[in-house]
Amino acid sequence: QVRLVESGGGLVQAGDSLRLSCAASGRTVSSYAMGWFRQAPGKERDFVAAISWSGSITYYADSVKGRFTISRDNAKNTVYLQMNSLKPEDTAVYYCAAGSTAQAMSAYAGIKYWGQGTQVTVSS
Repeated sequence: QVRLVESGGGLVQAGDSLRLSCAASGRTVSSYAMGWFRQAPGKERDFVAAISWSGSITYYADSVKGRFTISRDNAKNTVYLQMNSLKPEDTAVYYCAAGSTAQAMSAYAGIKYWGQGTQVTVSS
């Protein structure tokens, strides 16, 4: 079993930056690909970014490419999502996930564990 706990969400203005963290515990987390997903009110949960277990391969949704960066520190069992140039349409609950491969997670597949989510609100 893997437990994922997100932190770092909050209320910011458009153009600001935020860094989300996902602390993992339990089984050997470094062997899992990790990802971030988000769900806006009244919408489905969407893929945002994913990273391979080694950190060498990353995938991003088109809507966040060039603005968001996913990274991981396996020694700390933590995954990060650096979000720059935030827009009101980035407002959502952001969820951390652990899965089989980053490629699979980018296709919303192979997801094994979810965190409880952290709210990000971007005002205009």
